[in-house]
Amino acid sequence: MIYKILKLKPKELFMVILGTGLLAIGIEWFENPLGIVTGGVAGASIIVSHVFETLFNFSISLSVLNILFNIPIFILSGVQKGFKFVTKALFGTLSLSLWLFLFQMIPNVFDVKGDILVAAILTGLFCGMGIGIVLRAGASSGGGDMLATTLNFMFPRFSISIILFTIDATIICVGLFVFGIINTVYSIIAVFISYKIVDNILSGLRFAKAVWIMSKSTELISETIIKELGRGNTGIPYQGMYTKQQRHMLFVVVRPKELPKLKNIISKTDPNAFIIICPAQEVLGKGFLEN
Repeated sequence: MIYKILKLKPKELFMVILGTGLLAIGIEWFENPLGIVTGGVAGASIIVSHVFETLFNFSISLSVLNILFNIPIFILSGVQKGFKFVTKALFGTLSLSLWLFLFQMIPNVFDVKGDILVAAILTGLFCGMGIGIVLRAGASSGGGDMLATTLNFMFPRFSISIILFTIDATIICVGLFVFGIINTVYSIIAVFISYKIVDNILSGLRFAKAVWIMSKSTELISETIIKELGRGNTGIPYQGMYTKQQRHMLFVVVRPKELPKLKNIISKTDPNAFIIICPAQEVLGKGFLEN
């Protein structure tokens, strides 16, 4: 079966297909028609397609350009790190190219009426969801991230993130001269939205709030939290350096929607309690996302 060759589970295979489909919608229906360049191979393909259409009155399909741009990247990566390294990305690239070809022929059901701001928002939304889902599957759609990995192998003193940023920034700058400053500003908006959505898909679903509570009534607060919120908590010994008194500080992790109730519990029990609330980027374990 194909998922055995790609070392992807059926669910992950479906996620790659779904993710590349959403990515293709963002590229083919919003980026390309309105000249929004968000970097990567997709951005380079849009620029080349537009230049050919302007100079030679001949447009090259984005699906074809996506494959053509990725061929040298895959060859170089395969030579450097072997075929197994590029297998998952190869499937993602082919899937994306197929979706680009299909959505090129399907009319856009989201009529933005030439509104470039709405197009930029939808570009970031669809591309962010698509990239995030593909990455959650442990795969890749090829392109810029693979090129960055390849260049990092050749120039290890530069981190992958720096190389990827340089690639995207260069393509966006080229887009500035092709499509103008207004389109470039909206492209940056689309990139920002896309990155935020990718980040939320990869870790945002696991967001929580970490709360430290210092009070004279820690035992009562602890019991109330367990009873009313059903959340365990930990007592951490500490010493007040001004009073020199030994007490226990409570540490508890809650979901964002549980935070108001927690604050209410604390304020009712001890209005003078000292509370520190911090975002927890990712929480694994009972009551949250279990391994």
